[in-house]
Amino acid sequence: MITLYGFRRIFRAGIGETKDLRVEWALQETGLPYRVHGLDHTAGELDSPAYGEISPFHQAPAIDDDGFVVAESGAALLYIAEKAGKLIPSDFQGRMRVTQWCFAAVSTVAPTLSLLGLGDIAGLTDEGRALWLKIAKRWLDGLERRLDGREWIACKDFTVADILLATVLREVRETDLMTPYPRVKQYYARALARPAWERTLALYAERLGVAVTDIR
Repeated sequence: MITLYGFRRIFRAGIGETKDLRVEWALQETGLPYRVHGLDHTAGELDSPAYGEISPFHQAPAIDDDGFVVAESGAALLYIAEKAGKLIPSDFQGRMRVTQWCFAAVSTVAPTLSLLGLGDIAGLTDEGRALWLKIAKRWLDGLERRLDGREWIACKDFTVADILLATVLREVRETDLMTPYPRVKQYYARALARPAWERTLALYAERLGVAVTDIR
């Protein structure tokens, strides 16, 4: 059985923003059996030497599949998809296309949107924010073009690339950044309307002892 190392306690500002959400979403979509090992971030449990053996950078999430450990959320999602034979095509080129868009989500789009999503906390000057907005619009322009005539980002079916990209887009859900991009907005809404995401939110809220409305 897969063990998901996720959060059971975290500083208030981080509730609903943690990457264990995307991993549990993939597990809910595939139906693979799993359990959650909750970590108390506020008590320093991620900093322990024991957890350092699981996650080299002392980060969550990570998964342990009967002794085979995978850290990094993007890698964990690809592992889950390959193990389940779901959320990823069976042909080589299809799998590579999904992998491409997984990398695009976490290495191209995510850093910029994360910075902008932090808002004033990031300490951006007006000049700096204008620069990062220009870069973000470049990424969103590319997504808008890619979604022309497409329901999902990598191929015709929903995949782990969509889980990654949708959770990355959550970084700016409380801003108007997506407003000029109707296809991106519709795509985002379509992804988060999936029943597996609703189940994930409910389980996460229960684990952290908060209301689902606090983490949408």
